[in-house]
Amino acid sequence: MATLAPGLTLWDAGEFIAAVHTFGIPHQPGTPLYVTMARAWSLAIPFGGTALATNLFSAACTAAAGGVLASFLSRITGSRAMAGAGALCAGGMFTVWSSATETEVYASVLLLVMLMLLAAERAGRTGQPRWRMATAYALALAVPLHLSALVAAPAALVLVTERESGELDWLAGARLAAVLLIAAGIGLASVGVTASGACALAMVVLAAGRWRRTTTANIETLATLGCLLIAISALLVLVVRARFDPWLNEGAPASLRALWEVIGRRQFAAAGMWPRQAPPWAQVANWFEYADWQVALGLANGVAPSWWRTPFTILFAALGIFGSARHRELHARSWRAFLVLFVCASAGLIIYLNFKAGASFGWGVLPDSAPHEVRDRDYFFVLGFWVWGAWAGMGAVSLARRISARWTPVGVLAAALPLVLNAPAANRRAFPERAIALAVARDLLRSAPPNAVLFTGGDNDSFPAWYAQAVEGLRPDVTVVVAPLLATRWYRAELARRTSLVSRGEVATNREVTVLLAGIAQAARERHRPVAASLMMGASFRDVLGDLSVARGIVLVEPLAAPGAVRLGDDAPSVDTSSVMAQALSSFPEGAYDSGVDPAPESFLAYLRCPSQYLALARRTMVPASLDSACKLR
Repeated sequence: MATLAPGLTLWDAGEFIAAVHTFGIPHQPGTPLYVTMARAWSLAIPFGGTALATNLFSAACTAAAGGVLASFLSRITGSRAMAGAGALCAGGMFTVWSSATETEVYASVLLLVMLMLLAAERAGRTGQPRWRMATAYALALAVPLHLSALVAAPAALVLVTERESGELDWLAGARLAAVLLIAAGIGLASVGVTASGACALAMVVLAAGRWRRTTTANIETLATLGCLLIAISALLVLVVRARFDPWLNEGAPASLRALWEVIGRRQFAAAGMWPRQAPPWAQVANWFEYADWQVALGLANGVAPSWWRTPFTILFAALGIFGSARHRELHARSWRAFLVLFVCASAGLIIYLNFKAGASFGWGVLPDSAPHEVRDRDYFFVLGFWVWGAWAGMGAVSLARRISARWTPVGVLAAALPLVLNAPAANRRAFPERAIALAVARDLLRSAPPNAVLFTGGDNDSFPAWYAQAVEGLRPDVTVVVAPLLATRWYRAELARRTSLVSRGEVATNREVTVLLAGIAQAARERHRPVAASLMMGASFRDVLGDLSVARGIVLVEPLAAPGAVRLGDDAPSVDTSSVMAQALSSFPEGAYDSGVDPAPESFLAYLRCPSQYLALARRTMVPASLDSACKLR
């Protein structure tokens, strides 16, 4: 809570906050369970607004996950100090901490995973059917929450199958494996995988007859199937809400067919496992880059290894190895589950998700033409880093106890070091991160002319604008058109339904995005609506919209919308001095800011400073050659 973002942050947070505030549907797969829980939470928090409430929801989920981890470790190790140290260190890992302080789904995924493993551990230890069914239920909840929780399913399978005595309960394991196949099949919208899971469940029934456990086993199988269906039924929230057409209705899953497309992420072209999108060595090295950020990023808040930070990474890697060995000595069954989780959440994801090179990785080493992710994807590996932190905390206490039992508090303090060493980098209350996204949201909409059609180019100019309109009610007269989304049928249908900027005939026609952009701009002009484009929109998209060569705040408009514009020079827009002056007064001052591992805040600071630079050029207190590249037409 001390480092919690006080409001809006960049990337997906604006979209999720808007979805929670309007009880709407964010991008595929829709995450209906997350939106429903966060909506209920935000209604129960009577202060601070939706953004603060949903940020706090992430913090509460992460803290609860830490509590479950501590309870889990306390039982298997018999040591409260070791359990507390493991939870503190796991929670202090940078990627875990980063997800805990903004509105994102991964904190709730972490809590679900820990509840799943807790139920699975008790299922294997006690042999009670209720814990096996609870494990299956938690596993199936991954589908309406976020499919990344299924990364922990193999670890849960280990815990359920292996009894405390070492005996293997194959029937229980087969039943949970069948549930996993059905859940994965539905989550991937794959009829084949779902059918395989159903066949596997039928085989469990046959196997129960062979082992003479027919009656009780079949009752449990039916009950487990019931738990699975109850969990999956949360997906129907998408259908119900879509039929109300909420403010945010991405994918519009009002029918079962549309629901299937949303669940299966049909909007996104998922890469297969082959060919690799980056050299295998680069994908592995990229994971090590992210690992180097986990323990002491506050000492050197940059992407490259550092003599200040990396030694701590190596130290905690050694503590993790030592803690893993100690875990194996104390409780081999749960150690095997943690090892499976660590492998699945690191090497498994590298192989299966087939990432491009990270946004910060490989420049100057990989070819210039090599594709890169639009942002660093360290958050996908959060479960692996969580296990590493737990082992490192256990290792710190175990090592301290080898010296003397009196050294136990020293071990706990050592395990808590990431909470100190990461604090400067993880603090979302610091400037400029506390203010940058909200400034983008407000300045972008306030820059637009009255009743404008505003074109945006990506997540970080679209989502803040959505937040400002949906949550703060700012500039409802402006229609925001997100250029990349025009490639999807549901978005074209939404524009046709709500704005008439797209004709009914164009909804079903797969035209080039540039053609659709030009058509929408023309339709806006025919309705006497000004056309504007975000400075952050790529020139290739902006050029088809017409002559948008006048800067009005941080958007570009046509000369007709600003007849008194002052020409600034080559490659610089003309400037509407009155509107730019208003935006320049609210722009961020010059100065050096800690950009950290995410370059987005620094990039958007450059855009927010454009009005001040335009004004300086118009007053001839700055030469055109000093204009930032972000503020130019090309």
